[in-house]
Amino acid sequence: MARDPELDPKREAEDRFSKLSRSGEPDHNWSETVDRAQKEQLVDELGQIFESSGVVVVSHYAGLTVAEMQDLRARARDAGGSVRVAKNRLAKIALEGKPCASIADLLTGMTVLTFSEDPVAAAKVAQDYAKENQKFVILGGAMGENALDAAGVEAVSKMPSREELIATIAGMLGAPASNIAGAIGAPASNIASILSTVEDKAAA
Repeated sequence: MARDPELDPKREAEDRFSKLSRSGEPDHNWSETVDRAQKEQLVDELGQIFESSGVVVVSHYAGLTVAEMQDLRARARDAGGSVRVAKNRLAKIALEGKPCASIADLLTGMTVLTFSEDPVAAAKVAQDYAKENQKFVILGGAMGENALDAAGVEAVSKMPSREELIATIAGMLGAPASNIAGAIGAPASNIASILSTVEDKAAA
């Protein structure tokens, strides 16, 4: 009686390698299709990062050990940000049409991206890490559509973070921080009104 090929364990192996040619070489069309799909996914992920980040910092990381890179990732995570190493070519594709497209010129050599939704957090993390590790060299970055050189990243790192700004305004107004947090995410007119109140209190 013929054995059901669907139950034959060898059949699964044969299917798995069905893309091999008679010469034993892989089917390049198949591998290229898989590779292209992976690249498209990476470009899409990077595009979402560039679209949603308040600040993106580009740095060289040649010479960093695995432990040092893990330390950088942990610091960024604690600050509400992230670190991403990506192929420069794919990152440049993902940057097309994005607010921070200006960083494309910085993507040469071994680069790593430090980014955060908070417009200051990632800059603080990168700047502090660069002070402690000479192998981590900040090239520049972008805050939305504003291009930053290395000095610009340092300047941004000295600005108050969103949380610090909320705490400061809340303290001056005597209002709950949660109320201020909601207003900070509100239309610019609301924020302008809050800052005007702060100025009036400071002048009083």
